[in-house]
Amino acid sequence: MRVKLLDKYIFRKFMVTFFMAIILIVGIVIIFDISEKIDDFVAKEAPLRAIILDYYVNFVPYFMNMFSPLFVFISVIFFTSIMASNSEIIAILSCGVSYKRLLMPYMAAAAVIALFSLALSLYVIPNGNVKRVAFETRYTKLNRNALSVKNVHYQLNPGQFVFVSSFSAWNNTAYDFTLEEMKDNRLVSKLSAESAKWDSTKAGWVLKNWFIRDYSQGLEDRVRSGARLDTVLSLTVTDFYRNKKTVEALPIRQLNQLIRVQKSRGDANVMYSQLEKHQRYSMPFSAFILTIIGVTLSSRKKRGGIGWNIGIGIALSFTYILFMRFSQMFVYTGSMPAVVALWIPNVLYAIVALILYKLAQK
Repeated sequence: MRVKLLDKYIFRKFMVTFFMAIILIVGIVIIFDISEKIDDFVAKEAPLRAIILDYYVNFVPYFMNMFSPLFVFISVIFFTSIMASNSEIIAILSCGVSYKRLLMPYMAAAAVIALFSLALSLYVIPNGNVKRVAFETRYTKLNRNALSVKNVHYQLNPGQFVFVSSFSAWNNTAYDFTLEEMKDNRLVSKLSAESAKWDSTKAGWVLKNWFIRDYSQGLEDRVRSGARLDTVLSLTVTDFYRNKKTVEALPIRQLNQLIRVQKSRGDANVMYSQLEKHQRYSMPFSAFILTIIGVTLSSRKKRGGIGWNIGIGIALSFTYILFMRFSQMFVYTGSMPAVVALWIPNVLYAIVALILYKLAQK
């Protein structure tokens, strides 16, 4: 199992092809992205420095990591098919190198790519997404109005529940605000207000046209009302913006903390946090699976050349990404936990990789 010249040769080919594919495809994507967003940049007078440093510098790692399975698969298919067409694979196996041993440098390169992708997912991309999402919110069609929500139910603390009919992102105001206090499975107090506006200077809510009803165990209830009431709750305006975009900007520690808070509150948006968390781990792992599939499909010499191999590789990699996106829909509908939905594609494609490995010409 010592590192040999053959291992260095395959490892170098894998890494060079992988990063060359990234540079080529990212360059094309940036050109198309600029052509799509140029009108927004001009209309909203986005500074050139912000476009480059805040958006595209942070967009590139985000895009690389999102489509890393595609890059890995195409890279393996491409250079392995060339090796097979040049009879290099046949020569290697004829010299007594086992098929399992042939896969070692491939798996070593896949491990490097997986660790690179994991580091991007956990540390680099979340920090970069803070600037990228802020830029998109300010200078593109993604605005705060798109992040507003309706019919919000939260459990702020044990026995304390809040309901909001709608939340306006334009003025940070919640409408039809209701706060209920429960004790021993009994409603003891209910606060209702026409609206609740977030006051950033006081880090609290200003209630308009409010009334409070305190329920007693007897026949008489206490009712209070007023035109304005300042209150502080364990609820901030950022809680109404927790969606797919915002959780992308959270480091893994803060993301885990947010999941715990959202679960305790019964927040329906917890699915975005859970999907983001498990995707950060499942996506890098796919490098090993797709590498095995790529090698087994392209290591055999074919008369038609490498065209068929590349076509099959692109098709399979796109089906993997499509399957990954499709499985997330089961989380949105509540049919499946996020951890199951995100790891099902890896499990199924791992079975496909095992079958192809058994059937590969050795």
